[in-house]
Amino acid sequence: MIKDLIRKLRSVERGRLLTYIIVYFAWGILMHHVGQWLEIAKFTFWWQVISTYILYMVPISILLRGYPFFTQYAYGLVAMAALEFGGYALGTSYIYPDNILEKWFTPHTFALAMAIFFALYFPIGNWVVNRIYLLFSDKNSKK
Repeated sequence: MIKDLIRKLRSVERGRLLTYIIVYFAWGILMHHVGQWLEIAKFTFWWQVISTYILYMVPISILLRGYPFFTQYAYGLVAMAALEFGGYALGTSYIYPDNILEKWFTPHTFALAMAIFFALYFPIGNWVVNRIYLLFSDKNSKK
């Protein structure tokens, strides 16, 4: 099983992998700044964008690509629940006090609300990366 997962990760075209890295890194930087601007939550250190979005979310996205939307979302929810819970439990993520999500969902369900939202990254991210990759790979193949 592990060998199959490693083979799937290694079988990704270099251009597609680069597209994943660029898209997820930009998405991570954007969300890190949006979270601060809206005073919802933030990473303790900016470089956590790399460890979270590139080293954690990109491989999971690659493993989930090809599955139907809701299957990707369900597995993504499990992955994000572990990440969100771990980040807040270890203090590597900071939750702004009395933020809008805490007011809507209560502080007791904040991490759950974040996991439910961020689990959408996997099916949406796979769709976006595929569209961008196909757009550029079609142009390159026509030359």
